Amino acid sequence: MLVKWIRCRVVDRVGFDQGQRQWAGLRGEPGFRGQGGGWARGQREEAHVFCFWESREYYDRFMAGPHDGFAREQAASYDRIDVRLFEQRQEVKVGFRADFADADVLRAAHCRVRPAQVEHFMLMQEKVWNPAMAGSPGMLRGIFAEGAGSEFLVLSMWDSATERGKYRDAAVGRLEERAGLDEDVLSVTGEIVDVVRDWTV
Repeated sequence: MLVKWIRCRVVDRVGFDQGQRQWAGLRGEPGFRGQGGGWARGQREEAHVFCFWESREYYDRFMAGPHDGFAREQAASYDRIDVRLFEQRQEVKVGFRADFADADVLRAAHCRVRPAQVEHFMLMQEKVWNPAMAGSPGMLRGIFAEGAGSEFLVLSMWDSATERGKYRDAAVGRLEERAGLDEDVLSVTGEIVDVVRDWTV
């Protein structure tokens, strides 16, 4: 599965919100699997949207066809956009589906990995991080995906910010040490995103 992560610096929140609702027209597009997102908790002007496609082929067809019609009306509502593509490598919890309807909070971790450490990093994701997150109360589902240039996205969906906070406080430091994270990564940046249900497609 292909994951598209869109980050926008928004100058017109109302206009962006209204434009985002128009993407409901994605339903029925060949290969489309789901879309959702919301506002970054730490930066009120930043919106994050995650879109899922069955394959790169279906995504490329959409971009060459209907995409510009969907995007045109929303373009004036933001002044900066960053788009990254990732290919699914693992499920964080078995049975991942691109469904945001029951999620209250998303956690997106963007990892830049030392090229020589990619294999170890992926193994630790499978053996250490995924089981810990999957067993955490309130974690609904998640996906681990690889982008260009040894960068990775770990996207997890949570039923509440409270439960996500408990996992963070109780487990992350211990897991970082166990996985040898500092030896594997060049940088890790993260965002907490408050889901806007009306953006869910």
